[in-house]
Amino acid sequence: MPKSVLDKDLKKVVRLETATYTLSRSLAMPGLIVVFMIGAIVLASLSIAQSPLTSFVIFAAVIAAYMALNVGANDVANNMGPAVGSRALTMGSALAIAAVCEAAGAILAGGDVVDTVSRNLLRPPEAMPVVDFVLVMTAALLAAALWIHLATILSAPVSTTHAIVGGVVGAGVAAAGIHAVEWPVIGAIAASWVISPVMGGIIAAILLGFIKWTIIYRDDRIAASRRWVPVLVGLMSGVFAMYLASKGLSRVWRPPLELVLLLGLLFFAAGMFAARPWVLERSKRMENRRKHVANLFSLPLVLAAGLLSFAHGANDVANAVGPLAAIVAAAQTGMAGAGKVVLPFWVLAIGAVGIALGLALFGPGLIRTVGEKITKMDAIRAYCVALSAGITVLIASGLGLPISSTHTAIGAIFGVGYLREFLTNTKVPNPAVQPRTLFLKTSQLNKTPEEALLNYRKRERRKLVRRQHVFGIVAAWVVTVPAASALAAGLFLTMRAIVG
Repeated sequence: MPKSVLDKDLKKVVRLETATYTLSRSLAMPGLIVVFMIGAIVLASLSIAQSPLTSFVIFAAVIAAYMALNVGANDVANNMGPAVGSRALTMGSALAIAAVCEAAGAILAGGDVVDTVSRNLLRPPEAMPVVDFVLVMTAALLAAALWIHLATILSAPVSTTHAIVGGVVGAGVAAAGIHAVEWPVIGAIAASWVISPVMGGIIAAILLGFIKWTIIYRDDRIAASRRWVPVLVGLMSGVFAMYLASKGLSRVWRPPLELVLLLGLLFFAAGMFAARPWVLERSKRMENRRKHVANLFSLPLVLAAGLLSFAHGANDVANAVGPLAAIVAAAQTGMAGAGKVVLPFWVLAIGAVGIALGLALFGPGLIRTVGEKITKMDAIRAYCVALSAGITVLIASGLGLPISSTHTAIGAIFGVGYLREFLTNTKVPNPAVQPRTLFLKTSQLNKTPEEALLNYRKRERRKLVRRQHVFGIVAAWVVTVPAASALAAGLFLTMRAIVG
């Protein structure tokens, strides 16, 4: 057989295999979603006692499963995006670690904030029919899920907490009027639009500036790394020990403040002493270059991302299943807005599996947006973002300030990017070497003085944060609550008209 004919046949086989693989992947995604939805229906049917509201509970379980998929697709990118953007983790590794940690956090420690989502936002009147309350929560879930789905398609990281809050408020107002809403809680949430990103950005910028002036700008970066990297690892250990003790494990363990502080100090010392021999060993084979120094932060960054994912699963699983838990309680008691909302394990399982599945199926696009498209990341910058998120949550919790993990993480990325932009475009004195200047290199000589001046000004105005992403993300933040509210109100009125 002629070689040309053989080559053509081989190319046809390769194209056929590629087409088959692409088709199988395109069919696998909806197949997995359908199996998950059927599993939610079966789980709800077997777990809920028969009552006039059983069908409502099963329908709400399907909506909660859809919401959990969207929480995983959108929210988890904030924890893993910087690690992937810095190349500390591959996309596959990030998805695997996040899925395991999110599911573990949701199952082992999830549900502490269910009351906030399902009960504290809305005070329904005693005369409200229980069916109306069930429809309020169902409409809130569906509206939030649809809005987050749209944001994910547009690659806009939004707060899933704000989406579900907006849904509950909109449906609640449509059902019982504006007096049924706890407006002080809504005011605190609105304040978090500013508090979260500003605090996250400032703390991340301070951390990055500290690393630059103590390590990167030194003549002997290796010696500086041996001195300061263990301290930074110890800081990370202490912060996340306090973070998990006070927030991430609050459903199963609520230690007093004194014990939380003591744990922070103990883990700071343990992390610092454990990291010192590791840094010393790694630095022996390291060149005195920034890129090599940055590699020392890769392992701490991976650990920080995993811990953030665990805490996120523990706290934000309520966004997916909080209203479902309220619906189950209403169906069992026959009362609208029952007292303490208990989170059944089957409800928690739907949230945990849905978050992990949504991350695996739909997370990569938004992970790339968060980790690569806002500003350039390396292990040092990503480490500052992750550590800033933990510190910001601790400070805000201690001061009683409302906080959004999504806004905090994105604000930290902006803070790192704007600090880099400031240092690049400004003559900043280096404490150890000659001042950094912005003069052109001899290899970049221009043909005319005008061209030289123009290129100098371009460099002087160098933008390291992509402005279009800043405006788009901020706009999505501001619109989330009113958009989810309006959508939920419309869905509630439609559902009530159908139910009669």
